[in-house]
Amino acid sequence: MLYENNKTVIEERLQKLSMSIFRNKFHLGFKDVVYIKEKGLETIKKHAYELLEKRLVPKIIENDGKQTPLKGHPVFVAQHATATCCRDCLKKWHHIKKDKTLSQYELDYVVEVIMTWILKQLNSFNSNNYY
Repeated sequence: MLYENNKTVIEERLQKLSMSIFRNKFHLGFKDVVYIKEKGLETIKKHAYELLEKRLVPKIIENDGKQTPLKGHPVFVAQHATATCCRDCLKKWHHIKKDKTLSQYELDYVVEVIMTWILKQLNSFNSNNYY
């Protein structure tokens, strides 16, 4: 369970990330939106936990910095947009130490960042009448 002030922290981080030219290039595509709508947000959140357990949680990640594809799943797109794609980005943008296994609290935080971004993207997609 995340503390209430994490919502404020997440909103502030997402605001800063939106000013990054690189991070601002990432958006959900039509196929991503359809996939999310078909699977549901709870399933996408479950996928986020499963993907991060393998690719971000371990103390040592063999191919850190290259473990997250640019596309193929909405969570991958969200990871790049939110700087949760590798341990270096987590350290730089979210102040999560690199040389340790992520705690459950840190994992929950990262998933919440990803899901918050995805929800914002879905709202933007829907308000632009793309779906």
